[in-house]
Amino acid sequence: MNDRVVPEAQRRRRKPTKSGTVLSEEVIVETALRLLAQHGSEALTVRRLGLALGADPTALYRYFRTADDLLLAVADELIGRAQCGWEPTGDWQADLRAIGLRIHSCYRSHPQAARLAGYRTTGRRHEAAAVENILGVLRRAGFPDPEAVRIYHAFVDQGLGFAILDAAADALPGPARQADEGVWQERYARLSTHTHPNIAATAGLLTREMAGSGYPLALDLLLAAAAARLALLRGEGV
Repeated sequence: MNDRVVPEAQRRRRKPTKSGTVLSEEVIVETALRLLAQHGSEALTVRRLGLALGADPTALYRYFRTADDLLLAVADELIGRAQCGWEPTGDWQADLRAIGLRIHSCYRSHPQAARLAGYRTTGRRHEAAAVENILGVLRRAGFPDPEAVRIYHAFVDQGLGFAILDAAADALPGPARQADEGVWQERYARLSTHTHPNIAATAGLLTREMAGSGYPLALDLLLAAAAARLALLRGEGV
């Protein structure tokens, strides 16, 4: 795609494509997610999207000015899917934990898209709603605004960081993923107590622990630290 600007009045077309599909931003983003899942980042081109949609590739310019514009829409769609169905309960720690786990789960279910778009700032509808929701949870909990913003920053970066890391591992080809997982059993578990006493003492635990994600515990630790900070701000001690 390029930076050609299409007038706003011409950006929506209701005439079906050759395959009978009526183009829309939502349809294009859904197709992009499908192509990413099937073929990886190389699939996100105007030519491949046009072929998948049965449309002239130039028709996509009615909806997205550049490939980066489309990428931001994909990123925002992931954020929206992560929020879908979430409702605040009034328990700020439970609410943030639910949001964090939703983000992590959604991104891992779309590993190729997460690797490509998970670190972008979209400025779009779903991202704005997520920022509003998380800040709302923190402010209602009693965090002063400067503290709410700092914790928001740490919470989001932690969640996205783990989501992208785990998604990248999930996106590895099967043999490579199995080889990585096997390192703990095949190599670390066999290290000598003389040269690596701490690894040798915990080898079985490491093998089991490293098979999963560290995010749930990291999230709980962050929330516990945030709760301790809130207690100190209220003069309650810890």
